Amino acid sequence: MTANENRHPAVQPRRIRFNYPVATLDRHFVQGDLVMSHMIAHLSAVFPEGEDFFIRSVRRYADQITDPDLKDQVKGFIGQEMTHGREHRALNERLHEMGYPTRRIDRLVARRQEVIERRFSPLTCLAITAALEHFTAVFAETLLSDERAQALLGTTEVRSMLLWHAIEESEHRSVAFDVYRAVGGDETRRIRTMRIIRFTFPLTVMVNTVISLFGDRAAYHPVRLVRSFAALRHSPFLTRTVFRRLGTYNEPGFHPDDFDNAALLQHWTTELFGERGALVDHLH
Repeated sequence: MTANENRHPAVQPRRIRFNYPVATLDRHFVQGDLVMSHMIAHLSAVFPEGEDFFIRSVRRYADQITDPDLKDQVKGFIGQEMTHGREHRALNERLHEMGYPTRRIDRLVARRQEVIERRFSPLTCLAITAALEHFTAVFAETLLSDERAQALLGTTEVRSMLLWHAIEESEHRSVAFDVYRAVGGDETRRIRTMRIIRFTFPLTVMVNTVISLFGDRAAYHPVRLVRSFAALRHSPFLTRTVFRRLGTYNEPGFHPDDFDNAALLQHWTTELFGERGALVDHLH
């Protein structure tokens, strides 16, 4: 096996479906936590339009890729992201029925992406995609590696879907980054873009989570609301380790594969899709 092959494991979309029957999810489906339930619902609402943006950003440069391995990675990336968008749309409809503003957020994200693509160059859009893919990969691998993060989602279908999504985000975490480099993207643009996103992305998530909470009667119980916000300090997704890893993106010469995830992917691929995997019955 060559170094290049080792650097680029296969990216294969899975034909998979999830189902969210009525009454199978509690209103606050993240272990009853008020703020985290609204935050996860918001992130799910962002994904469909976000994934479409990622696909467009990478696809614009597909015909400029000459490396056959990277060409295959791009095809797999597009296939996986299309499936992610479809499955999150199904979840978002269920969340909408439960009272979360997922449709409104979807429309807002679509309008925002339109403005970004009109205002910025295709290469900058690709830099944005590479930066946000780093965010999703770090959070995905936190979910896969931290039992506290897994416990937040209990045993629901949402947990199953997010574990599958996390595996695939980890599998294709370097594709947009490698396309950016292959078509001449420079370090200055890459790092500057991430510096902006490290500020704007968390701010947007928090602001929209608060707006979402305004529509939830449970949020008007001050003790419960304060306790839920206070619990964020102990979130496995907001640790120093997570922030340090997010920060590595700004180091010159950084590559997503600097963090070895092979053992993590092997474990969860077997756990979910092996011969007796927990999600084998979801595959089509």
